[in-house]
Amino acid sequence: MRIEPVTTALEPVRALIALHLAGMHASSPPESVFALDLSGYAKPNLTLWGAWRGEALAGMIALQRLDARHGEIKSMRTHPDHLRQGVAKALLLHLLAQAHIEGLAILSLETGSAPEFEPALALYRANGFVEGEAFSDYQPNAFSRFFHLPLA
Repeated sequence: MRIEPVTTALEPVRALIALHLAGMHASSPPESVFALDLSGYAKPNLTLWGAWRGEALAGMIALQRLDARHGEIKSMRTHPDHLRQGVAKALLLHLLAQAHIEGLAILSLETGSAPEFEPALALYRANGFVEGEAFSDYQPNAFSRFFHLPLA
């Protein structure tokens, strides 16, 4: 598996983003869907990486820099053909390494509380993330859960 920066100019990336958005809308109340659409990935403070197995896009993860010391895991999705094969863990470890290189002091993320989110929650917890308060522009709500990982 190789992990490299990708853009929405690639059809497999656009397709995985569409799958991600559909999944978020299917498993979350409408007011609690904070997933990015295609235009959201063009932000200058955001990097999107793809994990490739040969020519197949196995997964993606995005890091949004909220400021010089605080980053957010904005998107993470494994393609259904590659579930439970270590793709999400590899992507998360890649993002953590990049955050250390950039000197970020903390990583945060917002995710859901439906059963569909349990595998991601287990991965975050296994890698040191702890549940905490809302951050950035997020507001506490009955569905969202917020996790943080100090890096410094």
